[in-house]
Amino acid sequence: MVNKTRKKKGQSTIEYILLVTAVIIIFLLFLGRGGIFQHALGNTLLTTQDAMQNAANKLRFGGNP
Repeated sequence: MVNKTRKKKGQSTIEYILLVTAVIIIFLLFLGRGGIFQHALGNTLLTTQDAMQNAANKLRFGGNP
């Protein structure tokens, strides 16, 4: 009986370690330098900057530059 409990506890520990490792790898892929999130955020900020510049030019020059 003790042997089965010990095996189950060891299995749960290994599963927990694998899960934590997978989560860390996913965070590194998304948040790391050159990661997917960084590229998406950079593109979003660039698009927003362009839109704001175009709106400012329309106000300043009365139309499309």
